Amino acid sequence: MNSQQSVGETEYLADPSEAPRPVNRVMVFSIVALTLLMMSVDSTIVATVLHSLQQGLDTTLNWAGWTLTAYSLGFVVMLPISGRLSEQYGRRRVFLGSVAVFTLASLLCGLADNIFVLIALRALQAAGGAGFTPSATGIIADHFGGARDRAVSLFGSIFPIGAMIGPIFGGLFVSYWTWRAAFLVNVPIGIVVIMLALRYIPRDPPRRRDAHFSMDIPGMLLLGGGLLSGILAATWLGETKGSVWSPSFALPLAIALGAAWMFFRHIGRSTHPFIAPHLIHGPNFGTVNLVNMVFSGMTIGVVALIPLYAATRYGIGALDAGTLLVAEGIAAITMSIMIALVLRRTGHRLPIYAGSAIIALGMVLLALSPKFGVAPYAWLADSAFLIGTGMGTINPASRNAGLQLAPRQSSTLAALRTLSLQIGSIATISITTAILTGSADPGSIQAWVYIAVALLLVAAMPVISRVPEHHGSW
Repeated sequence: MNSQQSVGETEYLADPSEAPRPVNRVMVFSIVALTLLMMSVDSTIVATVLHSLQQGLDTTLNWAGWTLTAYSLGFVVMLPISGRLSEQYGRRRVFLGSVAVFTLASLLCGLADNIFVLIALRALQAAGGAGFTPSATGIIADHFGGARDRAVSLFGSIFPIGAMIGPIFGGLFVSYWTWRAAFLVNVPIGIVVIMLALRYIPRDPPRRRDAHFSMDIPGMLLLGGGLLSGILAATWLGETKGSVWSPSFALPLAIALGAAWMFFRHIGRSTHPFIAPHLIHGPNFGTVNLVNMVFSGMTIGVVALIPLYAATRYGIGALDAGTLLVAEGIAAITMSIMIALVLRRTGHRLPIYAGSAIIALGMVLLALSPKFGVAPYAWLADSAFLIGTGMGTINPASRNAGLQLAPRQSSTLAALRTLSLQIGSIATISITTAILTGSADPGSIQAWVYIAVALLLVAAMPVISRVPEHHGSW
């Protein structure tokens, strides 16, 4: 065993008294997959029980909606932090800590009897959930050797599964139990994950820690404040009487833009920034982040609004509208697995080109009225299936395109990818709902939104030519 081995931005120190144990890759991947599935289910199941939660806590819909907003905000802010912590203190430690925080917060959320307490606990839950993807990606990168690119590619098949089963579980819980089960269901899963992780995920080797590591509080506050102000601006614009000329919209928007400018200025000048600037907008990294935000993040936002579109344009019931996402999920899972197996031959650009074109076509069909005598539900399901096919085609390539640039910083890069997806999704949903608010025919307006997004994807496709190409494993 070497006296020291460079991993991440820190160095492992060998312990001669401890021989390395064989890694059970099947169990490690299963543990990681179960954890990511738990997070994915949570992201959709809470939205499903929102109305029941509002009634159960005797609050307004706006405050109930903040249980989603608080989670999104906490998740986005904590993502880069969790990536840094994984690089500094070890992937296994951060993974276990994240699962423990998420599980405890889920238990407390299920027991909360006050909306404001629940909102605070959702932010705590997000702090735990934000550590899943960076630490899990780092674990795979550390222990899967030449198979790590394929294992990471398969992550793309996990999230659609959660998106499919989350609404189903939510409907069952509301119908036969209580909204609190949407949170409590995470508790036994979290306990099982912790027990299995302690047994099967190898311990983090001792590290020579970076003496200059810091949490960069100013950077965190600027990013968090900017995102919160942006969300507040979008929330006000979505109100019935919201207006772009209102101070209630203009002021938080100005604060958001100012905070964003100060954030980038700060990390450019800081000796030890919250996020290294070159990982955000540096050569190759900036292109990958933009591709993730536009082609994947915006599509996630579009897919999330399909049930609303089905209800407002075609009068499809809530349960049937929710099942439309099953078609999208099945396609995304299938294609993610298939592309993961051939990615070493295709490289990164070809799947992203093909997937983007398929997504744009799916959105156009989604906007058009049903043709050839096809029922509205079947037409929407087919369109959603096409969009899912495109997403599954893109995911393995867009995930690996960034990671192969700096495998030793896999945790931080995984965090930035998820951050890009979140920003693209949140922006799409916020802008779309603001446009739809107060509209006499929201279904038709949303159809035009889908056309606009499809045109934007086509217009942005030249950017794909700048994605760093790579064949083989990394």
